[in-house]
Amino acid sequence: MARMSAVGVVGLGNIGGALAANLVADGHDVTVTDLDPTRAEAVEGATAAGTVTAVAAASEVTLTSLPGPDAVAAVAAEWAAAAPAGAILLDLSTTLPAGNAALAERLAASGHHLVEAPLTGGAVGAQSRTLVFMVGGDPEPVARVRPVLNGLGRATIHLGPVGTGTTMKLVNSLIAFTCTWASLEALSMAVAAGIDVRTAVEVVRTAGASNFFIDRGVEGINQRDRPAQFALALAAKDAGLVQQVADGHGVSASMAATMVEVLQDVVARGLGDHDWSDLVVAAEQRSDVDLTIAPKLGA
Repeated sequence: MARMSAVGVVGLGNIGGALAANLVADGHDVTVTDLDPTRAEAVEGATAAGTVTAVAAASEVTLTSLPGPDAVAAVAAEWAAAAPAGAILLDLSTTLPAGNAALAERLAASGHHLVEAPLTGGAVGAQSRTLVFMVGGDPEPVARVRPVLNGLGRATIHLGPVGTGTTMKLVNSLIAFTCTWASLEALSMAVAAGIDVRTAVEVVRTAGASNFFIDRGVEGINQRDRPAQFALALAAKDAGLVQQVADGHGVSASMAATMVEVLQDVVARGLGDHDWSDLVVAAEQRSDVDLTIAPKLGA
């Protein structure tokens, strides 16, 4: 795989930290920074920098993994003040298409490039290199960052100009959110009627109305209070972004509105800092049911 001599990472949370470690393993010269300096110091083989500008000055490509649009805009402004001409800001965050398009114009004016590559696969995917990157950007900078992304995930899909990658990420999130929640509500109905959770799951699988949660996610339904890899508060933020984009296009998105309500309620219940897998806890609380799967006899 082609190597870039200098790659930066800004934001070393569950995803950014794992990506930085993999970039070091891939032989890149990696410079990192985070609001928590201990995270930067923990990336073995990388140079820990104290500021975004220090990362920008040292890097041909800088990856950003940040919590939302405001953070991305703030970091981009710092980065552009120090990045060399032609450098690329490769943003992996979940933001807004229109905001990214405007940011791309500002960076172009200062002689830089923006490539958006929001991802799916979470912290586990970042560690195991199984992420899927949904890319938006001009062909030339996309071609330059593709070798980096290809080494970090299992698929890199270029959808078009800046904005298309973020739109696709939000489309994917809407499907993932609604399939999960619809499954939990349906199972709550079954349990309330006296049907065993495992029996209900097997019937749905056999009948053909399944989805990724019923097929795979439900197997972890008994595991609660996992360390947060994708916090429910971030999911609530993403649901709001989905609705903004749908509204901006004049698209009917009743499911997006439903997920905004559900996830805002989840946060209000004190579950915002819990992992996405604890959405089942909110489903149980809202419907007063128990969705745990009993062990099989003799198991």
